[in-house]
Amino acid sequence: MAKNDPVDLQLSVDRASPVPLYFQLSQQLESAIERGKLAPGSLLGNEIELAGRLGLSRPTVRQAIQSLVDKGLLVRRRGIGTQVVHSQVKRPMELSSLYDDLEAAGQRPATQVLRHTVQEATAQVAAALAVPEGTEVRLVERLRLAHGEPMAHMRNHLPVDLLAPGEAELETTGLYRLMRGAGVTLHSARQTVGARVADAAEARLLGEDEGAPLLTMQRTTYDDTGRAVEYGSHLYRASRYSFDFQLLVRP
Repeated sequence: MAKNDPVDLQLSVDRASPVPLYFQLSQQLESAIERGKLAPGSLLGNEIELAGRLGLSRPTVRQAIQSLVDKGLLVRRRGIGTQVVHSQVKRPMELSSLYDDLEAAGQRPATQVLRHTVQEATAQVAAALAVPEGTEVRLVERLRLAHGEPMAHMRNHLPVDLLAPGEAELETTGLYRLMRGAGVTLHSARQTVGARVADAAEARLLGEDEGAPLLTMQRTTYDDTGRAVEYGSHLYRASRYSFDFQLLVRP
């Protein structure tokens, strides 16, 4: 099937369910996008065909599609139809590599290494890694992509004696996987998540408009001896990315 042919999906709705029909349909379509069954660029059938196949009214189908357009997952293109833009990555709040999370979600991760150098630690980096200011640390700066689209701009500072990865390794695998391969046992991390708007340089790098919302993340990771082995400062496209939290009731 050509990329611009409408995708034939197995969709169904449960009329006995209290869940609104449009929401059932939108959830199935969103799941198909997240699993890669609807890849970026794929076309949906038109609303009339989809409504007839599912026995739904056209307004119900239109509402389901509009909810995904509002989420940035679909776009309506004149003369083409309704097209998949991308899936939003939902990352669990656990100690894992973005590369591994994207790979597990079938998102085809790729990496561009922007800088890989040794430099003196600033006060912020030194405090995070618990070393004196001015200590030499390794900086790894990368652009992480999924399906060929920018997802995140990542700066990671490591103790210079921890590992010395080659650029080819940094382009083809995640940093945590390289750490584990070097015998580092990752134990825990302290992480702060925030938000701000993109400046001009960040917008160009991430393929967003200047002033677009970005998610920010700072994380210090520790090994099983309590040593700080990584300080990460990352920017994520809010249009493509979200964090999932599991909240527990305090006893």
